[in-house]
Amino acid sequence: MASALRDWLDKPNPGRGVHLATDDGGWDFRDYGALATAARRTAGALIDEGVRPGDVVCVILPTDFTCVETYFGVWAAGATVCLITPPLFQDGDDYVAHVAAILRQARPVLVVASDDLADYAGRAMAQAGIDGTPWRPRQGDDVAVQPAGELALLQFTSGSSGSPRGVMVTWENLEANSDLIARTAGFEDDDVVASWLPLYHDMGLIGTFLTPIARQGMLRLMRPDHFIRDPARWIRCFAEAAHTAAPPFAYAYCARRVKPEQLEGLDLSGWKMALIGAEPIDPHALEVFARLVEPFGFSRSAFRPAYGMAETTLLVTMDNTWRPPLAVRPDPDALSFGEPVRILEQHPLGPESLGAKAGWIVGCGTPEDDVPVAIVDDAGRELGEGLLGEIVVGGASACPGYYAGAEAKSTRFIGGRVFTGDAGFFHEGQLFVLGRMGDSIKVRGRSVYVEDLEAKIAESTGLGKGRIVAVGVPGAGRKGIALFAETQDETWAPDVREMLRRRLGDDVEVTIVVGGGLIQRTSSGKPRRRYMLERFQAGLMEGARVLD
Repeated sequence: MASALRDWLDKPNPGRGVHLATDDGGWDFRDYGALATAARRTAGALIDEGVRPGDVVCVILPTDFTCVETYFGVWAAGATVCLITPPLFQDGDDYVAHVAAILRQARPVLVVASDDLADYAGRAMAQAGIDGTPWRPRQGDDVAVQPAGELALLQFTSGSSGSPRGVMVTWENLEANSDLIARTAGFEDDDVVASWLPLYHDMGLIGTFLTPIARQGMLRLMRPDHFIRDPARWIRCFAEAAHTAAPPFAYAYCARRVKPEQLEGLDLSGWKMALIGAEPIDPHALEVFARLVEPFGFSRSAFRPAYGMAETTLLVTMDNTWRPPLAVRPDPDALSFGEPVRILEQHPLGPESLGAKAGWIVGCGTPEDDVPVAIVDDAGRELGEGLLGEIVVGGASACPGYYAGAEAKSTRFIGGRVFTGDAGFFHEGQLFVLGRMGDSIKVRGRSVYVEDLEAKIAESTGLGKGRIVAVGVPGAGRKGIALFAETQDETWAPDVREMLRRRLGDDVEVTIVVGGGLIQRTSSGKPRRRYMLERFQAGLMEGARVLD
């Protein structure tokens, strides 16, 4: 077979497999022997349908055993997988338009959809100009395997900074990154992984699905809605499991929702790794979670802050040293590209982290030799430790580009390296990530990051971080900030305008928009800032009210 990631299909371990969460609180188990047979028979049906090595097959399925079997069935057929999110909380028409945009770029030979999603998929195919109807997952009479094409998968970015774009992930990219994940996580042969992350997102797909399955480790797999309804169920997995990954909000959510009595009798001392990534890491969220689970044996040294992105397959850096994460607070008035970052305060995760929200960031570890990371200035010159610039990633995990010639405004692929469009710096050997360069504005020669403004505004108004989104507004000879708030109240607006005036100066125009349902998010929960701004400027944001 072409890749070690598919080898398990030839030699499955019937003593291990996947435990899939059920809606009644239980688990269904299927061993790797049964999964491999089903995947190869699915490959047979796909080949009968005309799928050939190198073809793209788009898959729209919920997280279940059919999804697992179909995913690896596409691989066994030699094709490239493109997983597309189910609709979740999106409006039907918006969801169809989103899927159609992916299909137009991916140009799949087949679109696979479950019965309950077939109508959406069919409408999206029609909008994308693709003939035919969605293919229902099924198995053929015989097992089959074909040689693989060059691309393992198309990983569509979630669209926080524009239209979705398909990242071309080669087999070499995927193998290198899966090896990096397993090595830095300290994954051992008998370790168990537990995850509720969606499979269409790179952290859930590559980090907590493909990597353990390729190594035939035991996997406990939940759907995101299982986690939202009962976060304690996820924590209870770690009486057995040793590894997981989740965004910061998940740890804070557990701290709010889970009561200590729900964890009585648990022994969490075997929990080796709790990776944190996908969004800026809030040390307060980690600290409150640690306080919930430490009485049951969890160590805050198991936290693994990490940085990654789809364009680098997934993982770039992870703090893989057994120690509490390091949090720092840079001077916001001294953030300027190419200039030193002045650290006002720093501390390892602990009591000082309570309340450390706005302005604090957490170290994401030291790069491995096979994933070189550099910080560069606006001219592309490499900068030393402590200087702010753009993060650039090389090595075997750096993907070759976007599919079908698509381009992004911030992320670029140059000379085998990925210029990420993210701002960051090195401090005490660790990479610290400030956020998207496109999600900032230059004020008096320095960068002001909208995520930092959001956090401060959310704290001062009491609205909460999830109900405030700030967007940098470009303009000829003038800078601006648009602030979207999901509320009808406007009493807080004068104080916020004054705070922004003091922070940004009188030359930055501030637009405040209030209303219900204003904030649009990607499938991974990130605000779609540019999309929101474009809808607002085009007069398409229903219910929006601009405050004078």
